[in-house]
Amino acid sequence: MKQYYVYIMASRKGGVIYIGVTGNLIKRVHQHREGLVDGFSKQYKTKRLVYFESSIDIKLCIEREKQLKGWKRQWKIGLIETVNPEWEDLWIDIAS
Repeated sequence: MKQYYVYIMASRKGGVIYIGVTGNLIKRVHQHREGLVDGFSKQYKTKRLVYFESSIDIKLCIEREKQLKGWKRQWKIGLIETVNPEWEDLWIDIAS
């Protein structure tokens, strides 16, 4: 069954954050890390995966992405810190 992901990339702890949705988390995070796609994430160097959620329903992921993008910055930081208080790069966990 296909998995979809809502994810948050960051430039550093407490830095710039980017929220996206994808059907291939490893590929998409790799693109962010290597700066392969022009845009916000490349410009602000959001290269660290600090949070992600998964679902088998792409519509739910898109709705969740929109919801998170509408949140106040402090709420987003709180969400990240509930599961990743040190803002560690989760790339190692998903790429292994």
